[in-house]
Amino acid sequence: MSKSSINSEDIIQVIVGASALTVPVAFTEESWRLSETLPLFNVTLLLLLSLLFIGLYSIQGIFQGKVKHRYYQLILRILVDYGITLIVVFIILLALNRMPIFDEPIIAIKRIILLSFPASMGGVIVDGFDKE
Repeated sequence: MSKSSINSEDIIQVIVGASALTVPVAFTEESWRLSETLPLFNVTLLLLLSLLFIGLYSIQGIFQGKVKHRYYQLILRILVDYGITLIVVFIILLALNRMPIFDEPIIAIKRIILLSFPASMGGVIVDGFDKE
């Protein structure tokens, strides 16, 4: 299967993979508290690490190292995978009533980014199962 574009199968795979690694972490009070105390610098570092790991896995696992002339597809895949992961984490936290988006928006955003770190790994790995 050529991966010149992202299709509905890719999106579903990212949703399933992200959910699989979000659910165990999202149910822990430690992750909720960590999102309240972790400095913004560390949260930003986690966001960047997530994007880096998605990129590295995409290069090797999805594009199998063949990214020359396909940088646009690589960047698009990284952004789509991470964006879907953020949405999945948001919905799961909302369902658990742990998304204080209106009362404490900074904590809500930090919580999403914190839980998106493991979730993004699950999402991109499942997305890469049947590539190239």
